[in-house]
Amino acid sequence: MPKITNYLIDRNRFSSYTAAEMANTKSAIKRIRRISKQTVVNKVRKSRYKNALKKMNVLIEGKKKAEAVKFLPKLNSELMKIAKTGVIKKQNASRNISRITRKISSL
Repeated sequence: MPKITNYLIDRNRFSSYTAAEMANTKSAIKRIRRISKQTVVNKVRKSRYKNALKKMNVLIEGKKKAEAVKFLPKLNSELMKIAKTGVIKKQNASRNISRITRKISSL
């Protein structure tokens, strides 16, 4: 039976890490640190994208066409930034922009 070596890991910071079930190499431990940092960044990006969509939907539901048209380039920019970084797919961003543009034009 192979001997399992536990490295000292801050359990509060890396709660998803269990030494017995994952590779115990230095590179794997560094990778866990990197993934946890990137997860935080991606969550921030995704929340910005969702907030922008919610703001636009509020404008559309309130029948505020002028404000919605004014906010559309900002929303487009936000969605494309998120798609560029890979948080959502480019087709997803394009689909959202297309649907919102149709909703605005039908107001």
